[in-house]
Amino acid sequence: MCFREKRILVTGGAGFLGSFIVEKLIERGALEEDIIVPRSRAADLRKWESCKKVVEGVDVVIHLAAKVGGIGYNRKYPATLFYDNAMMGIQLMEAARRAGVAKYVAVGTVCAYPKFTPVPFKEDDLWNGYPEETNAPYGIAKKIQLVQAQAYRQQYGFNAIFLLPVNLYGPRDNFHLEHSHVIPALIRKMVDAKVEGKDEVVVWGTGKPSREFLYVEDAAEGILLAAEKYSKPEPVNLGSGMEITIRDLVSLIAKITGYKGKVIWDTSKPDGQPRRCLDVSRAEQEFGFKARVDFREGLKRTVEWYEGIVEDSKT
Repeated sequence: MCFREKRILVTGGAGFLGSFIVEKLIERGALEEDIIVPRSRAADLRKWESCKKVVEGVDVVIHLAAKVGGIGYNRKYPATLFYDNAMMGIQLMEAARRAGVAKYVAVGTVCAYPKFTPVPFKEDDLWNGYPEETNAPYGIAKKIQLVQAQAYRQQYGFNAIFLLPVNLYGPRDNFHLEHSHVIPALIRKMVDAKVEGKDEVVVWGTGKPSREFLYVEDAAEGILLAAEKYSKPEPVNLGSGMEITIRDLVSLIAKITGYKGKVIWDTSKPDGQPRRCLDVSRAEQEFGFKARVDFREGLKRTVEWYEGIVEDSKT
């Protein structure tokens, strides 16, 4: 598929990942005026009429919009996470199918995997257990899109695909302490502690769990490669294939930010899923995707971006 002369709907296109998707679409020849980025205040995708309106005359849908947060947010708002994500996904795909959209890209989440998935996570293990409890409402709401995509392909011949990105990080991420994921939260805590002269930061859990991370520009590239080249019912992991413990991640971010204070581990807080690392071979085999950005380099760029925001706020 070529993006030239195509009208492309990117839900969540003004957000963290979406902004990079839009930039890469333009680099690939899509016209800026043909890229539709609905804002939530103008198009509430939990409502059927909004979904019908945004897909009118569209050739390609890339569905990124999601209600999302870290472990604390997941524990506080499980019902909101389930309802909002399920309603957006189900209705948007149905509206796209009725509107004759040629390609639908549903972007899921690593949170859909079972709590004790064998490492590395293979796509065939997706249904072999229940997700980690704090992730389950969000993960299952997103995984519904896989069932819907496969059912719509079987019954209607609708060309919908489902991708499973691992945790993303990079410039433009959400650094709000309540809503953010682990990397931006740690960067903010350590940079702010340096600026404010604090000698300790508190980190949730034991530090023992492991995570895999994918730089946001790599994720955007993987999603667009899939949109261009992949048209099969099977889900596909998008990741870097690396694994790091939270304890080692904290040490690495401390080095990059120059934070030299204490780290207090609040073990009363949950760790989340014990391990996360994806088998990324299917993405490379099916559409040639391989992560390019070194993890330390990606963290350095992210820290520099946030430090720039802090500096700007002072002026």
